[in-house]
Amino acid sequence: MDLRKSNIQRLQEDKIYDVLVLGGGINGAVSAASLSAKGAKVALIDKGDFAGLTSSNSSNLAWGGIKYLESHEYFLVNNLCKSRNHLMRSYPSTVKEIRFLTTIEKGFRFPAWFVYLGTIFYWMIGRFFTQGPDYMSAKEIKKREPSIDTSNAVGGFEYSDAYLYDNDARFVFNFIRSSMNYGCVAANYVESLDAVRKDGVWEIAARDNISGETFTIKSRALINACGPYVDQHNELAEQKTEHQHLFSKGIHLIVDRVTEEERILAFFASDGRLFFVIPMGNKTSVGTTDTQVDNPDVEVTEEDRQFVLDNINELLDLEKPITRDDIIAERCGVRPLAQKGGDGVADWVKLSRKHAVDTNFDEKHLSIFGGKTTDCINVGDEIAGLIKDMGIELPFEDFIWYGEDDDTVRDEFYHQAKLMDLDAYTVEGSSEPLTQRLWRRYGGIALELLEDIRQNPRQAERLMKDAEYLRCEIEHTARYEMVTKLDDFLRRRSKITQVVRNEDIIDAPGLMEACKIFFGDEAEAKRQEYIDSL
Repeated sequence: MDLRKSNIQRLQEDKIYDVLVLGGGINGAVSAASLSAKGAKVALIDKGDFAGLTSSNSSNLAWGGIKYLESHEYFLVNNLCKSRNHLMRSYPSTVKEIRFLTTIEKGFRFPAWFVYLGTIFYWMIGRFFTQGPDYMSAKEIKKREPSIDTSNAVGGFEYSDAYLYDNDARFVFNFIRSSMNYGCVAANYVESLDAVRKDGVWEIAARDNISGETFTIKSRALINACGPYVDQHNELAEQKTEHQHLFSKGIHLIVDRVTEEERILAFFASDGRLFFVIPMGNKTSVGTTDTQVDNPDVEVTEEDRQFVLDNINELLDLEKPITRDDIIAERCGVRPLAQKGGDGVADWVKLSRKHAVDTNFDEKHLSIFGGKTTDCINVGDEIAGLIKDMGIELPFEDFIWYGEDDDTVRDEFYHQAKLMDLDAYTVEGSSEPLTQRLWRRYGGIALELLEDIRQNPRQAERLMKDAEYLRCEIEHTARYEMVTKLDDFLRRRSKITQVVRNEDIIDAPGLMEACKIFFGDEAEAKRQEYIDSL
């Protein structure tokens, strides 16, 4: 029986969990990982796939919030820098320091030297954890990064922050996987239709959105981590909260690499907001927009595309303009911004991404608003503390629930990989050596993949052209990563659809073989389901 069906059967058992987490984005994932590792009996459901919305459409940055210096939110920047440093120490193979090169154009609202002083202050707030900033003339900018159009530049600077080397959805899923390792019962495509508290227990009417089957899940405490749908579910559960959400839509366009340099180019777009050119393996992610919307159901419009294309072509000195035909993929999502009071008329542009947790101690209900990947460890710790305060026992409350496997496991993996000459299997055009990639994606579990390859070298074959995934990875993903629809793998467990055009994926010789590994007799139906969704 596959993992999802097994977990749904367990959810249907007549038992009471300590905590039920609604939502498998970053907030829900770290809540489940923290609580389950500390000994609570935890369940988690998501009405779609894990990391299916905001958590798979970010800029892939784990930064300390330099832009909040302009609004004088020094306490927030201090906390985000501490969180960024902690995340980099805890996930050194995934959250990496990277240089940001920022160009200041003539007529900008602050002189270039003044903004540069801000980066020095930012570095100080960040406890000198990263490489220090340096100032550049327009001539020096052009020398370091020939792709930048410096014709209107007065100067610029480089400073350091961090980013996710792989993709945001994969980072989130690894917390889901960690929670399941500690006993959490998690299932995707399971929706909460209603939540009622009876005799001190939450009863959640749940529906399997694949089979249509309905059942009840019971828990002592309920965590609403539904991301942009937090307010909607609070209405179902009849919860009054101090915060509500406002929404800002952001999009990114993925194109072929526009520069060979491994740095992020940061500009101020035509509307005055930050605009990034971000390396993404052998591709480049360009964006983002910042448009207020009324609800979280968003899509990329022609206006959005044109805004990004106009800015990238204006800011870079390219051999030929980037056009719509050059777009390989698009990312589109909303930033849920926590607003205290919830009248919807705040200056939403100035709202930060800091999270807020509203609690109802009498009914053991928590709602998580806003949040950033950078702050995820703090969210997990905060939620565990609040759940304990609500009277839920955490037998191992001091257990460190986050971080990569320890150095002894890593050293053993790298030692075995070297003996096997694993990097010899790295295909031409890959963005990193195979040994490094397997460790970053799977940690200690990668030792099992080595054994698969040792027993059968065909397991190191790349199953799909232009996709950096081996046969053994796909078989492992099919067993343990709850791939329910083809897009779960192509878009969220991996970033294949973000770096390969849809038409090339559909025609890839290995796609059908991958579908058979994932879905068995349903392979063709699942493949067609994916095609129909495009």
